[in-house]
Amino acid sequence: MSSELMPHKAGDSWVIEIPDEMAQAMGVSSGSVAVLHAAQGAIEVEVLPPPSPELDESVRRIHDKYKDAFEEMKRLGD
Repeated sequence: MSSELMPHKAGDSWVIEIPDEMAQAMGVSSGSVAVLHAAQGAIEVEVLPPPSPELDESVRRIHDKYKDAFEEMKRLGD
């Protein structure tokens, strides 16, 4: 298992990929992620399962279709 987990910021939360060994110990699917939220001086954790193959394919298809528009939005910023 990696000694360092790399969180990714998502809005006001952080997303951490759960290592396979930890997922197995927790009894959740491999590929699950933990979403950390700060709440009233504590950290709340929500475990999300990995996306279904159908969802993955849908996201890839939409990304490919609108890739130029997404790149332009990223270039322009918020």
